[in-house]
Order: sequence, then structure tokens, then C-alpha cells
Amino acid sequence: MGLPLHRVLGGTVTAARGARVLLPEMFSRIGGRSSTSSNRSIPLVFSFSHRRCLSKISVTSKVEMSINGVASQSKVLTIDTLNPSIKKVEYAVRGPIVLRAIEIEKELQEGVKKPFTEVIKANIGDAHAMGQTPITFLRQVIALCIYPELLKDNKFPEDAKKRARRILQACAGGSIGAYSASQGIECIRQDVAHYIERRDGGIPSDPGNIFLSTGASDAIVTILKLLMTGEGNTRTGVMIPIPQYPLYSAALAELNGVQVNYYLDEENCWALDVEELRRSLNAARQHCRPRALCIINPGNPTGQVQSKKCIEDVIRFAAEEKLLLLADEVYQDNIYAQGCKFHSFKKVLFEMGPEYSNTVELVSFHSTSKCYMGECGFRGGYMEVCNMDPEVKQQLIKLVSVRLCPPVPGQAMVDVISTPPVEGEPSYEQFVKEKNAVLASLGEKAHLTEDIFNTVPGIKCNPVQGAMYSFPRIEIPDKAVKEAKAKGLAPDMFYCITLLEETGICIVPGSGFGQREGTYHFRMTILPPVDKLKVLLKKLKEFHIKFTNKYS
Repeated sequence: MGLPLHRVLGGTVTAARGARVLLPEMFSRIGGRSSTSSNRSIPLVFSFSHRRCLSKISVTSKVEMSINGVASQSKVLTIDTLNPSIKKVEYAVRGPIVLRAIEIEKELQEGVKKPFTEVIKANIGDAHAMGQTPITFLRQVIALCIYPELLKDNKFPEDAKKRARRILQACAGGSIGAYSASQGIECIRQDVAHYIERRDGGIPSDPGNIFLSTGASDAIVTILKLLMTGEGNTRTGVMIPIPQYPLYSAALAELNGVQVNYYLDEENCWALDVEELRRSLNAARQHCRPRALCIINPGNPTGQVQSKKCIEDVIRFAAEEKLLLLADEVYQDNIYAQGCKFHSFKKVLFEMGPEYSNTVELVSFHSTSKCYMGECGFRGGYMEVCNMDPEVKQQLIKLVSVRLCPPVPGQAMVDVISTPPVEGEPSYEQFVKEKNAVLASLGEKAHLTEDIFNTVPGIKCNPVQGAMYSFPRIEIPDKAVKEAKAKGLAPDMFYCITLLEETGICIVPGSGFGQREGTYHFRMTILPPVDKLKVLLKKLKEFHIKFTNKYS
């Protein structure tokens, strides 16, 4: 639950009993700046139980008081009348540290002196924001779809025009600005099905089982909505890996589901152990009804790549325990470690034979935002459902129809990724060159990050086998832990805030993703250009040594 403020009068803030309030003065004590201006909002962090809520409350706000001392209701929607599930939602990737980073950027623009000249946002996997160059062919096709007059321009290659024409012919009125079918444009779903078949060595894919979506996130939340039933001990539980991508915890909080944690094995390169799944499941059945198991492969934030044997074990476990499998595979092209290979859950499922391929319910997710594309802003994605009950599938179609359709430009981007240039087409050589350059650069940065972190006393980094992130473990001295707790902060949050204020580097504390009790981590994207990444890693190394010495 959120914390109502009992009083906001004359610049004095009083929080509910048991709350700890973090005022801007805390930032001042660790290198930031605060303002006492009477018309400026003050950031507050309320810490209670194991949750934190960051909000901005103006010091000039007044609560209207009635004669008997009870606050009158001036607004229909207040923090007390808000959906209580919303107040439980947390999303660390764009949480309080990022808000502070934005403030610092503004301060730099206003001429405020800092010990750095720019903020480096390494908190989120936004490739183009970090300087990655778009793939030419992808943008050519989208440009042609958005402005069909360009089809007359001989500067565009014929294979790009061919794909644009096919997409436009499938759009109502020949315009990408028209609504599409709720499940997505049919010819694009056909292309996605063919892409999956090629990827999986010929295993059939039915376009009717493909649902285009607003990024993978939208599809994941949609499936979670279908699962949510029950009350009390019968509430739906969903098993998610710890560390996890905060979309899952946030969506489950919003939907009033039960988050069932299973821990990845950090000592074994974040491997997934079926015995840990069993432990987690049996414990969860005491207080909820687990109905689904989520797997992120390659891992976010942990960057591990699962072996085929591990996937087989997970599928057998799901079959035995009657669990719906959710396979988050948005980083499937991001494989860097020697000996690692991406195996789709669907391919492994069907290779295991009819005993599993005809019975295990599987939903797989992919996105245009990651891999070599990095086209986050287009919000394109899809899911493929396998062995879904036909009546449930009809309900899924009904549910997606409520939002009319996914963004059509995003659907078009999904199509281009599904039908890249093939050998013999005019764009083939340039496309392959650009794609391979992006993936090679990411591989170089993955190894660089691991190597440099492991030279720092007090930092231990597992190999970044895949995805776009490093999730190193950090040692935080007891003195810093105590100071963090005195400020109402998790120790790794305190570490990351201090790092931001002193160096301008914005990363996300491991507590935002989940971690074993007594351990501390942070997640950092490997996306910055190599030169900037080297600067970032050097600064982070120097900071960690300085921070450790200060609090030892």
C-alpha cells in the first residue's frame, strides 16, 4: 500500500508512522544539490516494508481541513482512492535514479558545476539512444511505407520497394495510417510464421497462432491478464526468475497476481536449476496457485544463455506440474560467448516429440527492440501461442481487440525483420555487413565489460553470454550499508545514487531486479560506443575503489 501524508503544511512534511522520508538534503550530503525555494517540488522517498515509492510533493500543497479536523475530499482521485494495486507497482529501470539523472542533465544545461560534463545513461537497453546506427534496409522499407511517394524515387533499392508495396497493399486504403486487424496484419503474421519456421529448421508455424503486439511487453501483460483468477490461497501465481526483468513484478502487482520467485545460480553463471524450480513451486503452493512459469533466455539482467538440455528439463518440469510456459526470447540474436547457442523453446519442445509438443502450453515472445535492430521506439513485437485451448484463444482475440490494434508502423518493422534481404537481392550485402557489425561490436563490449570489472577488487562479473547487460556483484562495506539504511535506502540504491552524483553514470541497483538476501548488484547496459564504454568502465572502477576506501 502507498503511504498517505498526514500533513503537508507550511513546507513541513509529516509522513505516516513508520515511514522514512528522504529529502533533497540527502542528495546534498552525497554530492547533489537541494533547493529551499517555496515554489519548488521536493523529491521524497518513502521506505516501508520492502517497497519504495518515489513521488513529488510540492511544499506549498495544502490539505483542506474541515471544522472537525477531518480532511475534506477536494479530488475524486487521490492517493487514498487510487487503485491499491497501482501503488504496488515498481519499475526500477525507469525509477528514482533515472528521475534524478534527468534533473542533473537539466542542471548541467543551466550551468551548474559538476565533477562531470554529461550524464551517461546506462540504465536501459535503448540501442539507438546510446548511438547505435539504424540498419539501412529496415529504415528504407519503413520510410517507403510511411511516405509512399518515395516509391517513385530511384534511390531506394527494388527489394525495399517490394516489401513496402506488399505491406501497403495489406493496409486498409493502402495506408499505414489505417487501423489493422486486432491480431495484426495477416500478411505480416504469415511472414512471421515463415521466419519462425526458418529459425526452427522447418517446424511448422501457423499464422493464426501469431499475435502482433506493441513490443513484447504488451503481449506478456496480455497473457498475464488471461491467467489471473482466484482469491486468497487460490490467487494465480507466476514463477519468475530472480534476478528478473521488472516488467514481470510490475505487471503482477498491477494485476493482483502472486509473484513466485525462483533463484538463478550466480555461482554457476546464472544457470537455471530445475530443483530450485521445484523448491519454489512447492513453497508457493502453500499460499497461491502457480499456473505459469516464465523463462527469460537470453537472460535479462543476467545475460546467461540456456543450454538445450536445460530447456528440455524445464519443459519436462512444466509438463509434470501443469504449468503454462512463457518464453521471453527477445534477445535471441544477442549471443556472444563461445560455445553458447540460442535454442528456441518451441524448437526444443517439438524435438521432444508428441508427448510434449501436443500438450505443453507455450507462449513465446519476440521484439523489434533488441537483437541487432534496436528499434525500441517503433514498439513492434509478436507472440506465438502453442497448444492454447481454442476457446481461450477466442477470448485472447477478444481481449486484444479492445485496444483496436498494435501500431501499424511497428507491425511493418516486425515484417521487415521477418523478411530480411536474401542473397541475390540488391540490399543483401549491405544488410549483412551492418547486422554483423552491430553484433560483433556488442560481443566486443560484452567481453570488455566482463574483463574490466573482474580487475576491480570487490566486483565480480559473470561472463556476459548474451543479451545487452552486465549484472556484476559488488561488495558494499558495512559502514556504507548502515548509512544507506539510515537514509531509508537499499545499500545498492545508495551506491548507485552516489555513483550518479559523483560521476554522472546512471545504472540500476540490483534490488530493482531481485537478488539473494545479503548480496548486492547493479545492472549496466553494454550498449554505449566502445570509446564511451571504456570511459564509463574506468570511471566506475575508480568510483568503486574510492567508495570502498571511504566506507571501510
